[in-house]
Amino acid sequence: MDLKGRILIYSISGCPHCKAAKEKLDSLNLPYNDVNLDNHPEQRDLMMKLTDQRSVPQIFFNEQHIGGNDKFQALSEERLNELIELVKLNEPPPDAPQPVMESNTPHVPVLPPEEDEMSALVKDFSKETEIIYDHRRFLTNETKSFTGEDLITYLTIKKDTDRDCAKEIGQELINKKFMASVKKVQTMKDDSTLYRLLQHWPSNALNAGLTSYKALTSASELSLLIRKTILDLYGDFLSKDGKHVDYTGISESVKFKDYIEQVAQLQRAQIDDMPRQESLAFFINIYNALVIHANIKLGFPETTWQRYKFFNDASYIIGGHKFNLQEIENGVLRANRKGVGMMVKPFSKSDPRLQYILQPNEPLIHFALVCGAKSCPPIKTYSPDNIEGQLKLAAASFLEGEDGCRVDKKQGLIGLSLIFKWYKEDFGNTPHEVLLWVKEHMPNGLKKQDLALLLDKNAYKLVYLHYDWGSNKK
Repeated sequence: MDLKGRILIYSISGCPHCKAAKEKLDSLNLPYNDVNLDNHPEQRDLMMKLTDQRSVPQIFFNEQHIGGNDKFQALSEERLNELIELVKLNEPPPDAPQPVMESNTPHVPVLPPEEDEMSALVKDFSKETEIIYDHRRFLTNETKSFTGEDLITYLTIKKDTDRDCAKEIGQELINKKFMASVKKVQTMKDDSTLYRLLQHWPSNALNAGLTSYKALTSASELSLLIRKTILDLYGDFLSKDGKHVDYTGISESVKFKDYIEQVAQLQRAQIDDMPRQESLAFFINIYNALVIHANIKLGFPETTWQRYKFFNDASYIIGGHKFNLQEIENGVLRANRKGVGMMVKPFSKSDPRLQYILQPNEPLIHFALVCGAKSCPPIKTYSPDNIEGQLKLAAASFLEGEDGCRVDKKQGLIGLSLIFKWYKEDFGNTPHEVLLWVKEHMPNGLKKQDLALLLDKNAYKLVYLHYDWGSNKK
């Protein structure tokens, strides 16, 4: 259909509501300009200025703002025809949002094409069955392990060097996380201490048993790549209405094989001594990718018990350590606090993963871990640059929607997501303090005004909203 005017949609990659809006425009044979905020983050502020909204999609017919996907889908046939006539017959006025020129290709992280310089050595050594075999220590059978003494002897022959030099090579293999002590000792010893190649580590982690020979990229770049790939897959296999995902189709796709190669690299990711901003972005991205990967491989949990097992079983080996969803959220991102249904903290006092917890606790992570809002926040892949601003934007988007907070001034009712009940200690010591936190992080508008009025009068009843655990499996 030829248009004098312009239909423009602000979107992000992998957003089901964005896809549903685009599918409807396509079904109506209406051309549109897509401003993807992943590729053009500088457009976020303009979108919010034009719409006073933080979620996507946001749809315009010339200068007329329709709103998000829910409002677009709810348009009456008469109103929709009026809008179509508007863009058919009228050029966009100067105050209509402008399309973005795609002259510059956005930065997309990629895996290094070359293998690590020590990968050939590891490949050869992994075949040495006379050295690598099951060792019984007391009542424990350490599968596919080897002693430090045997490795160093092997290296002296392989590299034609002395034992001190061979020990240094062994230490480099540990530093590059090709191997580790079965007791998590991070030093190379020329004795009976047992070690194991990471690819042989016994684990039910979803990236266990994979080989990781690529030259290492930065952990931040790797997490962005992994999150982008899984979001692309998610978007490719969404139903036309944006409500269901074909997880079987994802698992059988060529792109999913690329994803598996990428998560193999997590085994050796260099996550030690990452600055706080990098750690926040890294673990948020990996958590969200792991949720989708686990839905594909483990199935979508439908009962309370299944959800408990899902969040404890779904895991990756990251930097030589195994992390499940509970441990990423409550151990790392919540500074080692008990989560829902947990009797003890995720990490004990002797747990080597304590070095990765983020102090102080960051409450804003609750609005970045998987999309909990009816509409999507305009960020789904997080980067270390301005991570605090990105998290505040995600929180504002969540609280702007009906799933996050509802306020009925006449009835004196305030409805909050159960997130604020489950994780109350992250937001305040009392319900009133929690509500003050919500008000502080809520975007300006009528809802915030009504909330402030009820809080000032101290005349309200707090209720918690239903949390939909329904499956989106196709």
